[in-house]
Amino acid sequence: MSGAARHDARGLAERVLRIEAEAILGLVARLDERFGRAVDVIQRCAGRVIVTGMGKSGHIGGKIAATLAATGTPAFFLHPAEGAHGDLGMVARNDVVVALSNSGETDEMLTILPALKRLGVPIVLLTGNPKSTLAAQCEVVLDVSVAEEACPMNLAPTASTTAALAMGDALAMALLDRRGLRPEDYAALHPGGTLGWRALFRVADLMHGGDTIPTVSEDASLRSVVEEMTRERARSAAAGETPHACGMTTVVDAAGRLVGIITDGDLRRLHLRGGPFDGVRAADVATRTPRTIGADDLAAKALEVMEGTITSLVVVDDAQRPRGVIHMHDILRAKIV
Repeated sequence: MSGAARHDARGLAERVLRIEAEAILGLVARLDERFGRAVDVIQRCAGRVIVTGMGKSGHIGGKIAATLAATGTPAFFLHPAEGAHGDLGMVARNDVVVALSNSGETDEMLTILPALKRLGVPIVLLTGNPKSTLAAQCEVVLDVSVAEEACPMNLAPTASTTAALAMGDALAMALLDRRGLRPEDYAALHPGGTLGWRALFRVADLMHGGDTIPTVSEDASLRSVVEEMTRERARSAAAGETPHACGMTTVVDAAGRLVGIITDGDLRRLHLRGGPFDGVRAADVATRTPRTIGADDLAAKALEVMEGTITSLVVVDDAQRPRGVIHMHDILRAKIV
């Protein structure tokens, strides 16, 4: 491929991404009371949410249905052509329909519309044509029109499908928030996936606590610091754990509050500087205000706090007293990453 061809491909890619990004941003100004009504209608649904659409809109509808189901709103996708040949039997009177049609004049959608109206199910329509035949028959119409498609011929559904998908995500997230979905609830919906594991484990489930927490006082000598860090390694080995140790010790004040930590690296750097060693207290060497985590925080959050440069975090309570230590190895063993 020539350099000119590669340049043209990159230029086209940039154009596509800009057009699709602008299509999504253009939806923000249209978030009015109709969006709130759509969320209300779906939230009040006593049955299931049936998402339907034809062609590319159908593919987007399938993803929206999957996202709704994964975030606490029972939903499935109904192919409108199959619906016209018997699958409408899956729709009940207490359901809600979310329909997608960019033109609002899709034949297959118009074919099943009378049957949906006879059932009395409310219809939320995502369309690029709010004045269409479909729009006139729906309870809530969300305008997802775009200025142009990203296709160079302005024909292939690209920006329009991206806009519809983004609006579907917005609906799903608003419903997730309304329903108060908790990480535990999300994990229950994903028992076989990594996402479920990430949401399921809290720091308290993985941390090492009690007498396994390496701890010294502010006035402890460097010898005591080294001895405590060495004992921590021996404790982990005695417990049958991989003796990686935390490579650190907490430093606490007279009230047991965390005032800092000392790591293997701190001691090595002090040694390379040539001291001083005599009369040096733990408080003199400790790193003040270390990063910490709460026992009720998600283990995934602990991983974020570590940011690839920290291997151990001190777990503290509301009074900043050490309750435990969580190590990167603990998170890896739990298969959170």
